[in-house]
Amino acid sequence: MKRTIMSLIGAAAALGAVTGVAAVAAPDGPRDGTAKGASRLPVERSALLCPPPTSSEVGDTTYTAFTPKGTGGKTGTQGTAGLLPARPGKQQDGKGGGTGAQPDARPVAPLKQPGTPATATTDRADAPALIGAADGALAPGWTVQQTTSVAAGGGRGLLGLTCAAPDTDFWFPGVSTAKDRQDYVHLTNPDSTPAVVDLDLRGKDGALRSASGENITVPPHATVPVLLSTLTGTPTPDAALHVIAREGRVGASVQAADAKLGGDWLPAAADPASGLVLPGIPADATAVHLVAVAPGRSDADLKVQLATPNGLITPAGLETLHVRSGMTASADLKDLTKGEAGSLVLTPADGSTAPVTAALQVVRGKGDKQEMAFIPATRPVGQRATAADNRDKGGTLSLVAPEKGRDAKVTVTASAGSEGGTPVSKTYTVKGGSTLAVEPPRPQGLKGSYALTVEPAAGSGPVHAARTLALPQGGLPAFTIQTLPDDRGTVVVPTASEDLSLLTQ
Repeated sequence: MKRTIMSLIGAAAALGAVTGVAAVAAPDGPRDGTAKGASRLPVERSALLCPPPTSSEVGDTTYTAFTPKGTGGKTGTQGTAGLLPARPGKQQDGKGGGTGAQPDARPVAPLKQPGTPATATTDRADAPALIGAADGALAPGWTVQQTTSVAAGGGRGLLGLTCAAPDTDFWFPGVSTAKDRQDYVHLTNPDSTPAVVDLDLRGKDGALRSASGENITVPPHATVPVLLSTLTGTPTPDAALHVIAREGRVGASVQAADAKLGGDWLPAAADPASGLVLPGIPADATAVHLVAVAPGRSDADLKVQLATPNGLITPAGLETLHVRSGMTASADLKDLTKGEAGSLVLTPADGSTAPVTAALQVVRGKGDKQEMAFIPATRPVGQRATAADNRDKGGTLSLVAPEKGRDAKVTVTASAGSEGGTPVSKTYTVKGGSTLAVEPPRPQGLKGSYALTVEPAAGSGPVHAARTLALPQGGLPAFTIQTLPDDRGTVVVPTASEDLSLLTQ
C-alpha cells in the first residue's frame, strides 16, 4: 500500500511539472489582465526565423536585434540571443533551394545586454536564412528586423520584415500570382524533426486547387522557398494564402515583387476574427488596395471605416464589404487618406459574426517612381510592442485607438543607440476612434540605429500600432511598414499547488 501511495505521489508530481512547462510555453494568454490565481511572468526562451533577404546583386541588408530593458528573465542568468546562418540543402520546390542551420557558425547580431540594439550587415546575393534563439534575460520581447535596400531590378526599393516566431497556421491575404507579380513564400523549420506543410490558395471564386501545394517537406533546421505561381495555372490577383503545418511547426513570410511597384515583405495577418484593425496608412499614400478572406463556413459582412486624426469616417462609396465563405473580396480605396495618416477599421455589419482576415497594399509616389508596402491586420499592442530598426530620420509611428469613446494612453521609449545615445520616453494620448501619427522620439546623442517600445498605460483603451520607415532612393519614395503587435515578452502562468486529497478518493 505504501509503495502504491508513493507511486501515485510521484505521478502527481510529474503531472504537475508537465503542466507547469505547458503553461510557460503557451503562446498566448490574456493581454489586458491576469486571471485570478495566475501570474504574468517573463518568458525564458524565444525563437525567431528570418528568411533569405534578397537574391539581388545590388541589395544591402541590415539586421537589428533588440531586447527591451527591465523585462526580467530567469534570476541570475544574463542569457544569450543570436541568429545562426543556414547552409545549402536539398532543393524542394523546383524554383529554389532549401537550407539547413549551421550550428558551428558565428551568431549574427548577438546581443550583449537588454536595452541596446545589436546590428549586422550583408550585401551578399546568396545571404542565407537565419534561425535564432534567445534565453534568460535576453528572451522577453526579443525582436529582430531585417531591412533590405535594393537599388534596381525586380523588387527594387526598401524591404522590411520583423522576423517571425514559428507556428502552425498562417494567413496571407494580398498575395498574387498575376503576371506582373512574383511572390515567394519562405518556410523555415527551426526544429530537429521534419515539418510537413500544405499551401492553400484562395481567390474570388474559392480554392485554387493544386497538388503541388500539398505535403511539402521542410527538413530539420531548413528553409524552403515556394513560388506561388507554380501552385496554379491561372494568374490570380487579390488572392489569399493559407499555410498549414500538418506536422511540426514553421516560420512563414511572403516576399512580393511587382514589375512596376517594387517589392516588400508581406507578413502573416492576425488570426481570423469578426473585426480587424489595419494601422498606419501613410498620409501621402497614392493608392490603397484591400484584400480580405473569409475562411469559415459563413459569409462575412464588414463595416468599413477609416480612423483619421479627427475620428472615424466611412470611405466614399464603400460603406460595407461582403466576403463570401472560403473566398476573397477586394476593394480599391485609391488615395483615401487625402493627406492625413489613417488606419482601416473593419467591424461586423448587420450582425455578422463570421471570421475574416485582411491586408492592405499601400503605394507611395507616381508614374515610374512608385513603391509599395503591405499592412496586414494586426493584434493589439497588449502589454508591449517593439520595433527594432529605427533611424535618425524617416520614421513615423502610427497609434490607433479603434473604439470610439475609449481613449488610449501609451508610453513610447526610444532605446539607447546601437553605437551610443541615452534613452528617451514620451507619453501620448490617442482619442478613441482616431489615429495619431507622430515622429517617434529619438535617443539623446544618438549614434547608429535604435529601438522603439510602445507600452499602454493600465486601464488604457485598446491600441494598435505600426511604424513606417522611409529611406528614399534618389527620386523613389522607398519605404516599408511594420505592424507592432504584442511582443510576447510575458506569459500568464496559473498558480499551482499540490492537492493530495485525490489520493484518498
